[in-house]
Amino acid sequence: MDNKTNAILKTIHVTEKANLLQSLCEQDNNPCIAKFKKAKYVFIVDPKANKAQIKTAVEELYKDQKIKVDQVNTINLPRKKKKARGKRRMGYTSQIRKAIVTLREGDTIDLEI
Repeated sequence: MDNKTNAILKTIHVTEKANLLQSLCEQDNNPCIAKFKKAKYVFIVDPKANKAQIKTAVEELYKDQKIKVDQVNTINLPRKKKKARGKRRMGYTSQIRKAIVTLREGDTIDLEI
């Protein structure tokens, strides 16, 4: 893993919704959910990174697991106003960009490594 990959991918985003997206590919009993055979993972990425850079960074980071990225969707979350502690002026949080990475059917990322 080189510095370019570290600059693009900041961290994997672990929330209830992200865990639900990861586990949808394992559900077989519900016919509505059965169409989701591809695992999806959510990453926090650099706001300046494009989809092709995100795809190559994920494949390079998990190249020992031999995964292939099928699709990348991105979401830009705007910065929010936040009151600074003990100050009268308002501050702002950082802008966040999320990437929802869809893997090839049958591929999963082992996060315990």
